[in-house]
Amino acid sequence: MKNFDLIIIGGGAGAFSAAIRANEFHAKTAIINAGLPLGGTCVNVGCVPSKILLHIGEILHHTTDHHILGIELEVKKIDFQKIIQDELSLVAKMRQEKYENVLKNLEYVTMIEGKAQFISSNEIKVNGETLHAEKFIIATGSTANVPPIDGIHEVGYLTHIEALRLKKQPKELVVVGAGPLGLEFAQIFSRLGTNVTILQRGKSIFSPAEKALTDRLADILTKEGIIIKTQVEIKKVRKENNKKVISYTINGAQEEVSTDEILLAAGKTPNTQEIGLNAAGVEVDTRQAIIVNQNFQTSNKQIFSVGDVTNAPIRLETTAGREGTFAAENILKNTTLSIDYDTVPYAIFTDPQLASVGLTEEAQIKRMGTCACRTVSFADIPKAIIMHRTDGIIKMTIHPETKQILGVHILAPNASELIAEAMVLLKNKNTIDDAVNSLPIFPTLSEAIKIAALSFTKDISTLSCCV
Repeated sequence: MKNFDLIIIGGGAGAFSAAIRANEFHAKTAIINAGLPLGGTCVNVGCVPSKILLHIGEILHHTTDHHILGIELEVKKIDFQKIIQDELSLVAKMRQEKYENVLKNLEYVTMIEGKAQFISSNEIKVNGETLHAEKFIIATGSTANVPPIDGIHEVGYLTHIEALRLKKQPKELVVVGAGPLGLEFAQIFSRLGTNVTILQRGKSIFSPAEKALTDRLADILTKEGIIIKTQVEIKKVRKENNKKVISYTINGAQEEVSTDEILLAAGKTPNTQEIGLNAAGVEVDTRQAIIVNQNFQTSNKQIFSVGDVTNAPIRLETTAGREGTFAAENILKNTTLSIDYDTVPYAIFTDPQLASVGLTEEAQIKRMGTCACRTVSFADIPKAIIMHRTDGIIKMTIHPETKQILGVHILAPNASELIAEAMVLLKNKNTIDDAVNSLPIFPTLSEAIKIAALSFTKDISTLSCCV
């Protein structure tokens, strides 16, 4: 039997960051990975490949839709196969440089490919061999949901994994579910020339975000040619000749749509099955997510868990990586490191991007009974006017008494970059006065945060650029 100080189950961002931290402590560590290659979802079938394709789509779109008088351009040819091959090549390059090569330098870490299963609270089986450790970190991630739609298995479907590896571009695509994944993939394929329809169960394309922003984003995507239907209940799917036909109800009416491919974007399920959590004494919630406390500790004090597999309030590559680092230190050094999820931003990488950090208006009302909020159009941001990109919105929430900034929500080009400044403002508990007294470069989109802060005390429509 092999003995380790720490065994990490998983190979994604949370697991890998935990292994790096454990190596810094000279802890004899095993990292057990199965399924996706080293690097997990983010580098292989998530953040990296999808952003490559989104960037390509943005270039294609703005070649013709730039609103600049005197310039006419055209896209002469789109080679879908070459685009996908380039995406996969870049993924392989980043996996090697950021994971495989890094692993070689972790002298205290042993990498094992295989499926791990607990047989007791301090033992696992992998590849027929028993491994022992006093401490464990579970970071097995999550898998795309397959909704219980009548006929879906017989007809066939794509998840984000298959969609990133398609050899033939579909002429028509139905995306089941909106949210970050559904919206991003809808715009990717639409801008490459596929006719795209989104069927969303809820009222909003992404209910956690500010309604003004999601409504505007839905309008923008619709103008690009994406059909968006909300409050949809899918009844069944069938094959008809070479097409897949989806039957659904919307506002009580029966409708159908035919398509070449169906992409499922209806959430993800934590990978907690078949790893023997009962034998380890690790409890899960109704979603089958591992229950952890604020220090990432499970119901078994010697087993911690991080990333998508847990019940953490935010599940991102960013948080998974930080959770992994903190969990390794907490379990090995008995510290109590934690994350303030209220100051963690997220982004949807559509174009324009939607990024958010902190409290929305709805969340502030629930927490405080009131909201001090202001919404500013990017038609009031000089750089947006220069770029002919004035369809964006920024909304800011503040404490009604102290004027501390509690939330910033942006729909704009590069919103994922702009939100970093807002993150620091929230983390440092800055007020609108701090933002007003800052000196962002003119003209930049980053001025939007200062102008939003100004809007609480001034009529910004009457202000000069130099203010």
